[in-house]
Amino acid sequence: MSVIVVGVDHSPGAKEALRFAAEEARLRGATIHAVHAWQYGYIGYVGPEGNVPLVGADIEQLRAAAEAALEASVREALPDTDVEIKLQAIQGTPAGVLVEASAGADLLVVGSRGHGGFVGLLLGSVSQQCAHHAACPVVIVHPRREKAPVS
Repeated sequence: MSVIVVGVDHSPGAKEALRFAAEEARLRGATIHAVHAWQYGYIGYVGPEGNVPLVGADIEQLRAAAEAALEASVREALPDTDVEIKLQAIQGTPAGVLVEASAGADLLVVGSRGHGGFVGLLLGSVSQQCAHHAACPVVIVHPRREKAPVS
């Protein structure tokens, strides 16, 4: 069965990417692998013992929060889908995690975060890295724009 990987970061572009991927999965008879990359924070210091973690941070709480946020984003974007979806929150940089996940996929779908005007035409750094390094075709989805009323 084919697999469509979708990067989910809770942005409007990511939710639109999920909707695009669900429609594509229906057409292909594919499953969706919704991936959220999260990072454990570090103080800006590397000593002989390695990176020094944030004081008081619990990695299991951070992982659980990332998983809950991923579930909420998928539920919000695809409340009534009949497509099979695998959810996975992975520790790492977004581009690195998505490029690695693309290795076994038929398609990688990511959102593009536009800021309106000219800047909105540019790709974000994660989508650009995915476009250059993914092991499968990549679709970059822009959030839907509200149409101005016609007078």
